[in-house]
Amino acid sequence: MLDVDLVAERGRFRLEARFRAPTPGVTALFGPSGAGKSTLVHALAGLIAARGRIALGAECWLDSARGLAVPAERRGIGYVFQDARLFPHLSVAGNLRYGARRARAATPVVREDEVVALLGLGALLARRTAHLSGGERQRVALGRALLSQPRLLLLDEPLAAIDGARRDEVLPYLERLRDALAIPMLYVSHQYDEVLRLATEVVLVAGGRTVAAGTPAALSLDPRLRPVVGGDAIGAVLEAEVGPLDPASGLASVAIGAGRLRLALPGAKPGDRLRLQILARDVILATEAPRGLSVRNALEGRLEELVPEGPDEMLAVIELGGPRVLARITRAAADELRLRPGLGVWALVKAASLRGHAYTRHA
Repeated sequence: MLDVDLVAERGRFRLEARFRAPTPGVTALFGPSGAGKSTLVHALAGLIAARGRIALGAECWLDSARGLAVPAERRGIGYVFQDARLFPHLSVAGNLRYGARRARAATPVVREDEVVALLGLGALLARRTAHLSGGERQRVALGRALLSQPRLLLLDEPLAAIDGARRDEVLPYLERLRDALAIPMLYVSHQYDEVLRLATEVVLVAGGRTVAAGTPAALSLDPRLRPVVGGDAIGAVLEAEVGPLDPASGLASVAIGAGRLRLALPGAKPGDRLRLQILARDVILATEAPRGLSVRNALEGRLEELVPEGPDEMLAVIELGGPRVLARITRAAADELRLRPGLGVWALVKAASLRGHAYTRHA
C-alpha cells in the first residue's frame, strides 16, 4: 500500500491529503486545476516540505512524529513532468542511459530492452530529441524515468502540454506500462477520460483536500465526483470480462449483473478485462420489459434511489444484481412513471453510446 497522511503549504495554499492506495497499479490524482494535485506529488517526492507520514509498503519516507524525512534523492522516485525536460545535446539512447546511470543499487525491476519495446523507442534511439514530436518526447521521458529503477513513478499531467493527436498516441503506451510492469504509478490529471482509461484507483482532490478515494467503478457513483466532472460526464463505470464475439455483427457480448450488453470493441478478445462507462444521459428507463424497439441492450434491475439534480432533473440509481448504473430523468417523467425505490425497471442503452476499454489486468 501507498499510505499518505500529510499537510503541506506553498505560499498561502494549504494541502491536507490522506489516502491509502493499493500497489502495484495506477493511482490517479484527479481534480480541477488548482486543487492541489501537483503540490501533493511534490510533497510525496520530497521536493517541498511536508508534515505527517508517507510510506510505500514497509519503507517510510516521512514520519514527523519520529523526526524522519528522507531526502528526495534517496526516495527512489521517478518523475515525469508536463514538459519532457530531455537533454537536447544527447540522443534518445543517451537520455535513456542517463536514467540508467541514476538507477538505485537494488536488483533492476525493468530492463532497457523491455522499456524500449514497451514504449516503441527502437526506431528513435539514434535521433536527437529536438527532432521528436511532443508525444515521442514524452515516451522518452517515461523511458528515462523507468530506467532509474524507481520504487514509485510520478506522472504530473504528462499529456497536458501536447495536442489531442499526440495524446492519443501516448495513452496506449501508458496502458502497456500499467499492464506489464509492477512499478506503482501516481498519475496526475484533470482529464476524466484519461483517468477512466488508466487508473486502477482514483483519489479525488478538491480545494486543497483529498475528498474521496476508491476504484473508478466505486468513485463513479460518488456524489462528490459529480460537480468536478460536470453533468455530461456523469455515469457509471463498470468492470467486466469480454465474452463471445458475434461473427455476424462483430459485437462483443459482456455480462453485466444478470444481463448482457452487446457493443463494439475493436481488437478485444474473449477473456479480456473491460472497463465500461455508461453515461447517465444515455440510459432510458422503462417500468416494463421493452418490446418492438431498435435498442437491443436492455438490463433488468431494481430502482435503488432517486437523487435530486437541480430543479427539474433527477438521477436514478439502478441496481443490476451487483453493478449499478445511473440514469438522468426529469422530475415529470419520474412522477408519470411513479418511480420509487424498490421498483423493478429496465435500463435501455444504445450500443453506439457505450464507451469501453479492454485491458490485461496485472497479476
